[in-house]
Amino acid sequence: MLKKGAVYPGVIEGYASGGEGIARIEGVAVFVKEALRGERGDVRIEHVGRSAAWGRMETLREPSSARVAPDCPYYGQCGGCQFRHMDYAEELEAKRQRVEDALRRIGGVDLPVSVIHGAETTLRYRNKVQFPIGDGAVGYYRRGTHQVVDIADCLLQPEADTACRAAFQNWMERFRIPAYDERTGNGLLRHLFLRTNSAGEALCCVVANGRTLPHEGELVAALRYAEPRLAGVVLSVNARKTNVILGGEYRTLWGRDWLEEELCGHRFRLSVPSFFQVNRAQTEVLYRRALDFAALTGRETVVELYCGIGTISLAMAGRAGQVIGVEVVPQAVADAKENARRNALADKTRFECGDAGALAAQLEREGVRPDVVVVDPPRKGLAPEVVEAIGRMGSERVVYVSCDPATLARDLGRFRALDYGAVRAEAVDLFPRTAHVEAIVLLQRGNS
Repeated sequence: MLKKGAVYPGVIEGYASGGEGIARIEGVAVFVKEALRGERGDVRIEHVGRSAAWGRMETLREPSSARVAPDCPYYGQCGGCQFRHMDYAEELEAKRQRVEDALRRIGGVDLPVSVIHGAETTLRYRNKVQFPIGDGAVGYYRRGTHQVVDIADCLLQPEADTACRAAFQNWMERFRIPAYDERTGNGLLRHLFLRTNSAGEALCCVVANGRTLPHEGELVAALRYAEPRLAGVVLSVNARKTNVILGGEYRTLWGRDWLEEELCGHRFRLSVPSFFQVNRAQTEVLYRRALDFAALTGRETVVELYCGIGTISLAMAGRAGQVIGVEVVPQAVADAKENARRNALADKTRFECGDAGALAAQLEREGVRPDVVVVDPPRKGLAPEVVEAIGRMGSERVVYVSCDPATLARDLGRFRALDYGAVRAEAVDLFPRTAHVEAIVLLQRGNS
């Protein structure tokens, strides 16, 4: 039995889903912070659970050639990045292996993840940032906590966000405007939300526990001075005692409340609550792979579940006969219809608002027999009834885009019971330097 505080020799054999190294010590899996595959050293145990333990490398005796000095002064404090202590090639292999391991261990799918598509740049790729606001701090949460670390700059965010953050914090301190306290529900300022586009424009949203801000004019002036390409400033009202970031009520303080972005040759209008992948360049890679997996010839009917504002649906519509998109968020459906109209694809698309399972069943009752079903669900994956409805529609191919390898693997097992087998799997790194990874799998009917 491992003892807390004791030191044991260990060899790092691989990586956990959160990016920690894994050593097996006295038959127990030990998750070791910032340890790299192949490294040997002395591991100090910090916590012992029922089936695993957690520790740190007390003495590193044989470092990996992939180990590098972290390039961010906040690494280890902020919880945003997990892989800045290794080179990018090692990070990509860790992510590729994570997806492959999940498919095998959880889904029972012995399918190699043939490739992971890495990013051309790992710096300043995020087009959306949400800064939590604490007492005297505007930054990110300390790893594993809700304590806000004051971070002047982040290597994942555009420099426009850095400038707006500094201007906002100066305004907050100048007028002594209190931060929201999630324990008591008191205070005003909750989050600073920033969205940028490839044209260099920025949209700023202040999330507040109230319908007005003191000194709104001075805030707008400060933000416009700090970032000349600022397109608008919006107030989001969130007076609920919740961890949900954005509220349901918005008021434009200055400028416009949206940005335009181009993706896969189509133009999209993005408001504050619109879902859009945070790494535009890598999203194009992901969608190109989805199109390749779908193998469209121009005649097919495609159904996309969890279509959001229609980004994948419109990419498919350019090569399909008809695309039907399903989404539960009404504003997203309205945006999808508008995006289809603006890109001259309204006659080839249909968007429905409702629960994915219920609408999949409705389409089945209507006699819709899609050639291809595309799913891009949230992290929790597909509900069992959604998988069953897809099976009843009888699509030849299912293209599954996933942001969580574990729920993807679980769902592949459910599809296998309906005679859908996974025949191709790849990974795409949309989130360099973090532990997150996207995967895409092609399922074929009759290949279970």
